[in-house]
Amino acid sequence: MIVFKYIFWFLYRIWFYILVALPIIIMFPLLILSILKESWYPFFFKLARIWARFILIGMGFKTKTIKEQYPEKNKSYMFIANHTSMADIMLMLVTVKNPFVFVGKAELAKIPLFGFFYKRTCILVDRNSPKSRQAVFLRAQKRLKQGLSVCIFPEGLVPEEHILLTDFKDGAFRLAINHQIPIVPITFGDNKERFSYTFFSGSPGKMRVKIHKFIKTEGLTKEDAKNINEQSRAVIYNQLLAFGSK
Repeated sequence: MIVFKYIFWFLYRIWFYILVALPIIIMFPLLILSILKESWYPFFFKLARIWARFILIGMGFKTKTIKEQYPEKNKSYMFIANHTSMADIMLMLVTVKNPFVFVGKAELAKIPLFGFFYKRTCILVDRNSPKSRQAVFLRAQKRLKQGLSVCIFPEGLVPEEHILLTDFKDGAFRLAINHQIPIVPITFGDNKERFSYTFFSGSPGKMRVKIHKFIKTEGLTKEDAKNINEQSRAVIYNQLLAFGSK
């Protein structure tokens, strides 16, 4: 029986990469057109949501979203979530309708085909370089001034399998305070089980999402970043415990 499981997991991973590449190939002319101007990013975002939905459906993932508060159209936010899975990017795109820009690790730009668009539309960060982190801050500021939102996985790196949630970095919270935009904590309840970074793992099934009440930043200063960091982490951590008990 274990042999069949390993065969399934191997084929399941290959199928995932096929699903990632296929819609990019099909929509390639439109994707190229959508990245020619920064002002056309909302059109690219719509195509990215189609891409993400295609992958989740193809993998047999059934999403269920609970919303305590709804993001308003044409308003900027700082979206944050726990990070455990290769499917986190897709689930975030499907969950949030407001056009946002990912802040993500530069290594993903090396992925064939996907990386071509990733490095042209996302804000890449080399976490070992203080200079890179400062450049990220400036680029994110620019995108927020254009009326877009930003999405950051504040754990920084994907934690080891046995860790429920690691400490958050302060960058997302300092940026939100600097622009006085709401922070939107989002909890992904099942992504680690569905499709973690462990190669021989994963299965079709539910993907629970909870969009929590927004955390306001009006009137806050950079000295408040650590407090709202801890507040945001507590919200997501407690929800992960609640998801785990069901």
